[in-house]
Amino acid sequence: MKTSYLFYFLLFSFSIISKAQEVPEVDQDRLEKTIHTLAKYGMKENGETNRVAFSDADLQGRAYIISLMQISGLEVSVDYAGNIIGKRAGKDPGLKPIGFGSHIDMVPDGGNYDGCVGSLAAIEVIRTLNEAGIKTEHPLEIFIFSNEEGGVMGSRAIVGELLDDALSVVNSTGYSMREGINRLGGNADRIWQVEREEGSLTAFLELHIEQGGILDREEIDIGVVEGIVGIKWWDVNIKGFANHAGTTPMALRKDALIAASKFVLAVNEVTNSYEGNQVGTVGRIEAFPGAPNVIPGEVQLSLEIRDLSSAKIEKLFEGIKSRAKAIEEETGTSFSFTPIDATSAPALTDERIQKIISEAAAEMGLSSMQMQSGAGHDAQDMARITPVGMIFVPSVDGISHSPKEFTSPEDMANGANVLLRTILKLDQSWF
Repeated sequence: MKTSYLFYFLLFSFSIISKAQEVPEVDQDRLEKTIHTLAKYGMKENGETNRVAFSDADLQGRAYIISLMQISGLEVSVDYAGNIIGKRAGKDPGLKPIGFGSHIDMVPDGGNYDGCVGSLAAIEVIRTLNEAGIKTEHPLEIFIFSNEEGGVMGSRAIVGELLDDALSVVNSTGYSMREGINRLGGNADRIWQVEREEGSLTAFLELHIEQGGILDREEIDIGVVEGIVGIKWWDVNIKGFANHAGTTPMALRKDALIAASKFVLAVNEVTNSYEGNQVGTVGRIEAFPGAPNVIPGEVQLSLEIRDLSSAKIEKLFEGIKSRAKAIEEETGTSFSFTPIDATSAPALTDERIQKIISEAAAEMGLSSMQMQSGAGHDAQDMARITPVGMIFVPSVDGISHSPKEFTSPEDMANGANVLLRTILKLDQSWF
């Protein structure tokens, strides 16, 4: 009995190992080549690339992406929000698709890896499956989202959160979202038709460079994202009293800029008073009337708080408001806080998908760690309608939104291979 049990146990273990070894790997050189080719669309004389959404360079880059998807045998379309969608049939048409992808648009004078790694890795996964003759049970659907950097436009449309007032927002190209959607081949008048129902996808995965430098510093191969932080913004107005800078005694001043300075320090102190990875930032400040010989009578500044917990964001805000009240009494000024609507709620990734990503990395002998994303992503919106997972790969020195951002070919391939294995594991376990 013991011998027979051992035999079947070894046979079962060998079967698992054999199946793991049968998983194909992406073509690292081909993936790197597509990254470099995409970077040519919008490249300037200094060798840096500028490919903001709706620009001519964006249109050219999208045409290149569509050509790669078509070469890969995908059924390609552009939806009414300007998203590029590539579909691959599965063995069972009754199953909901597994979605994955990212974006290719940039911030002005950004880098060649943010979004692009996830988009081109998604296409590389399809090409690898084709070459290995693997047809998944589930249909597969690639999403190349439109205008991610300008307000996650494409993914917001898919989950029904792109409201009419957002369509009038103009980016650095001079085009509004409405004009840009039409320029990309969408139809802003019918954008409501792209909304997907909750549960219409089996899952959604996004591979992305890690923008905080933790993986690079810790020399970890793969980041398993446990959640994307929520972001809340406020405009803060501080009223003092403008007066002559030469004749008003220091003790009699109501200096709004002094109050603002104390407030900036208070934001830092309150944010650091809690354990965790929360962040609080004053990123913009302007004093009025702005003359060297006038005591500032008014200051306008911004407040941003990010965390995985909405409750903690609210707790931090209440703490900051309490400190502002004390500063009012100390300086003779008054504070007002106006919420800005362009905020996002925290989005936790699915714990089951986190586990699958970790297992996929371990099978390849790659190190991994759980981490949060301090930046927003399309996956944050997709979490409204389906379970999501995010895979991070290192960006050297944590540099992002910069021409100097760089992810090595090895790290890109590692991420693409983990994405591939995760898709195959989801395909076999989620019905």
